[in-house]
Amino acid sequence: MVSRVERGPVADWFWTIDRLFMITFILLMGIGFMLSFAASPAVAERLNLDSFHFVKRHAAFMLPALGVMIGLSFLSPRQVRRTAMVILAVSLLMMIAALFFGIEVKGARRWITLAGISIQPSEFMKPAFVVICAWLFAEHARQPEIPGNLFAIILFGIVASLLIAQPDLGQTILTSVVWGGMFFMAGMPWLWITVLGGIGIAGVFGAYVTLPHVAGRIDRFLTGEGDTFQVDTARQAIIRGDWFGQGPGEGVVKRIIPDSHTDFIFSVAAEEFGIIFCMVLVAIFAFLVLRGLNHAFRERNDFNRFAVAGLVLQIGVQSMINIGVNLELLPAKGMTLPLISYGGSSMIAICVTAGFILALTRRRPEKRAQERRLFRAAHGVPAE
Repeated sequence: MVSRVERGPVADWFWTIDRLFMITFILLMGIGFMLSFAASPAVAERLNLDSFHFVKRHAAFMLPALGVMIGLSFLSPRQVRRTAMVILAVSLLMMIAALFFGIEVKGARRWITLAGISIQPSEFMKPAFVVICAWLFAEHARQPEIPGNLFAIILFGIVASLLIAQPDLGQTILTSVVWGGMFFMAGMPWLWITVLGGIGIAGVFGAYVTLPHVAGRIDRFLTGEGDTFQVDTARQAIIRGDWFGQGPGEGVVKRIIPDSHTDFIFSVAAEEFGIIFCMVLVAIFAFLVLRGLNHAFRERNDFNRFAVAGLVLQIGVQSMINIGVNLELLPAKGMTLPLISYGGSSMIAICVTAGFILALTRRRPEKRAQERRLFRAAHGVPAE
């Protein structure tokens, strides 16, 4: 245990970090590793791989991901901004490269191979995009003559265009919802709300008209006709699990779910561990979002407030989309469950998000002093 009187980077970090946040992130990683034993062997066997191929790779991704999260949590808010700027620039360049040189999977070019490792740049773009937009919104709020909101709109247009070009409608919707939530927090005028809302609706309609796979998924969701094997099988797994599940390793339906270790791992959890376990999992994600929003509500610095709120919203909305698809509340869309699903890019990128959240919610002496001054000024308490 680190002493409170000890001084140094590690001691300061330990006593200023939000330990509940950190424990919750690590808990989710542990649950994801446990569920990889349940969900991935059947997929590996279908691909003629070793039964624990994906389990071993999941474990291999966990170590660097945990290191990234803890390493980034040491940063100051200024260092978070600078790091996010570098990540955003590199990820945007890689997204452009993926359109021309990337791996094509099911008609989409979202991955690029570097040194034999497949990377999905858009996963790393998301937390960096949130942080930079938070900074732009905060700068405009601090000095209205700085066109921060305009730059944030331009940046959003660039990101959305690249995501649509891949194409990746799910990530586009996720990014749009999070960006819109941050813009609303920053005091978006109602005119802008109306205009951007109309553009969003027009964009979804345009995707429905011009992209056959998007139209197919929406039609299948609305009518129940066509190839609904994935969602139907996921529903069967959830129903079979009942309240308390069939028990570890006793799942049967999971063996025929195509993406049981990624997009439909929530259904595997329901079959083997039950609905109550899934409710606990949902509660953990809800705790992360509510605790983050509580931090944002109490934060006096605009950048910290917008960034923390945007980052936890990103985790929350992504979780809602994944769980909603599993429960047939949303059209089928390939999106991982943060820190639970298998996927190296997704896990490390979510740990980048977690590291930024931990860094921005640390209790810093200058922050506490400023809060005390504001409290005294608000309540007429004389200075010490």
